[in-house]
Amino acid sequence: MSNPMRSFEELRAALLAAAMPVRGVVDVPTAEALGRVLAADRVSGLDVPPLDNSQMDGYAVNTADVAVAGTRLTVAQRIPAGSVGHTLARGTAARIFTGAPVPHGADAIVMQELCSADGDSVTIDHVPRPGEWIRRAGDDIAQGETVLSAGMRLNPQMLGLAASVGCATLPVFRRLRVALFSTGDELVMPGEPLPPGAIYNSNRYVLRGLLEALGCEVSDFGIVPDDLDATRAALRSAAAGNDLIVTSGGVSVGEEDHIKPAVQAEGRLDLWLVSMKPGKPVAFGHVGGADGNSGAAFIGLPGNPVSSFVTFILLVRPFVLRAMGVADCLPRSIPLTAGFDWAKPDRRREFLRARIGADGRVVLFPNQGPSVLTSTVWADGLVNVPPGRSIAAGEQVEFIPYSELLS
Repeated sequence: MSNPMRSFEELRAALLAAAMPVRGVVDVPTAEALGRVLAADRVSGLDVPPLDNSQMDGYAVNTADVAVAGTRLTVAQRIPAGSVGHTLARGTAARIFTGAPVPHGADAIVMQELCSADGDSVTIDHVPRPGEWIRRAGDDIAQGETVLSAGMRLNPQMLGLAASVGCATLPVFRRLRVALFSTGDELVMPGEPLPPGAIYNSNRYVLRGLLEALGCEVSDFGIVPDDLDATRAALRSAAAGNDLIVTSGGVSVGEEDHIKPAVQAEGRLDLWLVSMKPGKPVAFGHVGGADGNSGAAFIGLPGNPVSSFVTFILLVRPFVLRAMGVADCLPRSIPLTAGFDWAKPDRRREFLRARIGADGRVVLFPNQGPSVLTSTVWADGLVNVPPGRSIAAGEQVEFIPYSELLS
């Protein structure tokens, strides 16, 4: 199979093109829809606010009755939020509170700080303009307006907006089902004895956490031995009932790397190498499809902890979001000033672990090795370095904050 190395951009575009959004839709209570992906537009059936209301605690007046400062008016009614007053008679004022509907006959609110109350009357020490401190009906949302669009991943503000137009439930896509396993005879789980030559399996925790943070249903198949038959069996099991299989380790071309031949035997391998650092070996394909099994998409990540983490947040995350039905799934970057020198350009696109210093400049973790997991905790984002580019302190760089990559 001819499988040349792809650029980072080519591979990401190919992954997004291959991501098939889930089809199942369920209605969930709005209060339980956080992080879910909206499956259909929501249109408001009412104006928000539904009536003209006061933006201030104060007095509702007819501006024609307050031609000069110092005008004294009778306070004819009191309107707290949640109640509706009656038509304001000329020559009177209404005591009104923030959010309360403005009574008919009033065309302005005078804030209480500009008034002097005395028993059943009030002196208005300000000449109001028509419309002053009145929030008009529909000022936020007009009836018939689309307030939330299909493909949005719902955050707390969106849930509040849905509630403000009376949505008790929301139609969302079902959760993406993802199978996860690691390969490697050197891997052991925390809590177990650590034999010579072995390492604890950190990738399992990182990848599972990232998938669950995205709202996926994760089936964790644990550690699979470095054996072709065992790897094939794990892939067959993982493909049954899951939309996606994510693995770490075993995607290189060593004698103990069995992911590539296993995927080829159980399905197809479409892409394999990507020109990025860290993370050169990234496999993409499909497993299953026989015996009535629709199979699952497959993404195999490198075994080095940093390589696995970086390739997930830059490549797997957009794929997962697109498969979840999210319309806008690519991270945004911001231009910042480099507070470092990078004099060793690589032919591959590099993603350097970095954070923003106290002076607003981007600084690098000293050790950019693919196994230094400490760097991912220290950093608060990645610097995107194009192929062949060196960087001098003071130059502008493209910084992708973790806030765009980890949720």
